[in-house]
Amino acid sequence: MASAYPVTPDGRYFVVRGRLWRTSDPRLSDAARQDLVTALMAGRRAVREALKGKDAEALKSARARVDAAKIALGERGPVWWDDGARDLNRHMACNTPYADWFANLGQA
Repeated sequence: MASAYPVTPDGRYFVVRGRLWRTSDPRLSDAARQDLVTALMAGRRAVREALKGKDAEALKSARARVDAAKIALGERGPVWWDDGARDLNRHMACNTPYADWFANLGQA
């Protein structure tokens, strides 16, 4: 995955402003990943429109679409790795086993 953000050595997370965010499942095909990203972006646009229109039911539906796409991408829900390592999504990198790696990036 090409990223403007640093990716942990194991490829599980990228870092934005010191916080870990889970990457997409690398086992997804490029086509499947693109379809899911397209669905995710459509869901996000629907959230924006529902907020503009102050439509609570549409907002609930749109947020469910976003969540479903993020789960299918592997960014939420069950982790996509199988070595038993816990999920550190949304943790500050400096408070995780990635702390030394992150400090060596010079961004800590």
